[in-house]
Order: sequence, then structure tokens, then C-alpha cells
Amino acid sequence: MAKTKATLRFEDYVKGIERLEPEEQLRLIEIISARLKKTLGGEKTRHHVTELEGLGADIWKMVDAQHYVTEERKSWD
Repeated sequence: MAKTKATLRFEDYVKGIERLEPEEQLRLIEIISARLKKTLGGEKTRHHVTELEGLGADIWKMVDAQHYVTEERKSWD
């Protein structure tokens, strides 16, 4: 007797998710996310210039901004 392959529908998958433990649901999300990233070609995330705000602030913490600018302008002459 030949076996026929059952076709799962979207609704079947959704019902199956409800039976998973929360940790299993999170793992499923990770798997789906990884596959989608591969499928979509790993599109690069676009960034905005405001994400750089504060970068390197610790380097300039002890520098007087006005003194720095004045000295820099003197070097132009």
C-alpha cells in the first residue's frame, strides 16, 4: 500500500505552535528568523547618523572645547 504525503496548511502550523512550550516557541522564532535572513540575502541594516551621538565622548571629557577650537584655529594661519 502506497503512503500519501500529507500537506500541512498554514493553520496546521499555527495550531502546532500553540502546543509548544514557550522555550520551544522562542527556538522556532530563531530558526525562522535565521532562514528568512538567508532567504532575503542578509540585507544590511540601514543606520542613521544620530546613532553616532556620544561616540568617543569619554575621550573629550577632560578637554575644554573652546580652548581646543581656539588652538586649532591658530594652527590654520
